[in-house]
Amino acid sequence: QVQLVESGGGSVQAGGSLRLSCVASGSMPSMNCFGWVRQAPGKEREGVAHLYSVGGDTYYADSVKGRFTISQDNNKNTLYLQMDSLKPEDTAIYYCGAVPKGSLCRYDNFAYSGQGTQVTVS
Repeated sequence: QVQLVESGGGSVQAGGSLRLSCVASGSMPSMNCFGWVRQAPGKEREGVAHLYSVGGDTYYADSVKGRFTISQDNNKNTLYLQMDSLKPEDTAIYYCGAVPKGSLCRYDNFAYSGQGTQVTVS
């Protein structure tokens, strides 16, 4: 059984940094990509960043480009999201997820997703 567990969220002042981690356990089939999405209260879920398994290409939403960095450590089965220059509008629950091969890299194609970690920027 595949499980994704996020951690690293918390409260930070504007301009600060956080690093989110997403640890995968279990036997995961080949994935097209891994990504982070967020959902703020009263708002729709928003794709933040994703990383392709083959080639390692990355994508960022315009709202976080230049401030967030997605990366992975395959030896630790861990996906990261380094968030710098945080803004109050980054406040949300952040979820990691994985999209299987054959599916477009979109958060609504997540085959696996974690429970989320809260990020609050004041």
